[in-house]
Amino acid sequence: MDCMNIGDTIRNFRLQKGMSQGDIEKRTGLLRCYLSRVENGHTVPSLDTLSKIAGAMELPLSHFFSEPGNSNGSKALPQLSDDELRFLSQIRRYSSNLNDSDRKLVIAMIKKMAMK
Repeated sequence: MDCMNIGDTIRNFRLQKGMSQGDIEKRTGLLRCYLSRVENGHTVPSLDTLSKIAGAMELPLSHFFSEPGNSNGSKALPQLSDDELRFLSQIRRYSSNLNDSDRKLVIAMIKKMAMK
């Protein structure tokens, strides 16, 4: 996900849907100037805000997290539920403060819990 620009992704989906920033503003209540800042990479939306934007475009939130060019089915990522995306987002946020050894410990704990 590091190489992905969420603003570009939002803009691309919005344009594919033939929608303006004003259309998104009307459906979400998010100001057009805010949407512009998101699309231009000056602001990163929260997961809740991203969910509102996805809803306005009638897209599942997971569409914003799939790799481009997957529509042909080759090497497609599994579709994640909104709950799974929230969980992974939280792990990503907190894991940035962990060193490599701590990350390995967390993964080992998750594996052990999953095997119960």
